[in-house]
Amino acid sequence: MEEARISSVSVHTKALRSGKAFVLCVSLCLGVLAWLQMAPVSAVDQEPMTVDEAARLGEEFGVIVGDVDEAIKKELNLERAQGVAVFEVIGSSRADNAGIKVRSIIKEIDKTEIRNMIDFGRAIKRGMKACNFTVGTYEPADPGDPVGWGVNFHFVGCKRD
Repeated sequence: MEEARISSVSVHTKALRSGKAFVLCVSLCLGVLAWLQMAPVSAVDQEPMTVDEAARLGEEFGVIVGDVDEAIKKELNLERAQGVAVFEVIGSSRADNAGIKVRSIIKEIDKTEIRNMIDFGRAIKRGMKACNFTVGTYEPADPGDPVGWGVNFHFVGCKRD
């Protein structure tokens, strides 16, 4: 009888220990996942940015841009009103040389998602300081192309005098 009770206690103790180990393991895993998901925040991301400043930086880069609103979303048949719409490309600019098109939607700059003008301003400022960067756009295909819209990545090189 005593042996059965000791065996029963031993089983319960093992179960408690394995339960504690399980909770500890899950907690540790969740902590590691949370740490991995935290994006490093650079000083540029903490600097204040206004829509007007973002528009000015866009012009310096060679594009006239604005937020994708509901009207643009509907006109271009987009799923979400997100990104920055290119209204005009300034000739012989870095944007023009990179092949960015009017009516395209800027979705990414150097692997940074662009949701609005503030994101655009911060990312284009960082990109132009770095000299070489990429711009990911969602843009209309050339006339007659049966595929329609597509995603393109444009390499933007250093400004040459």
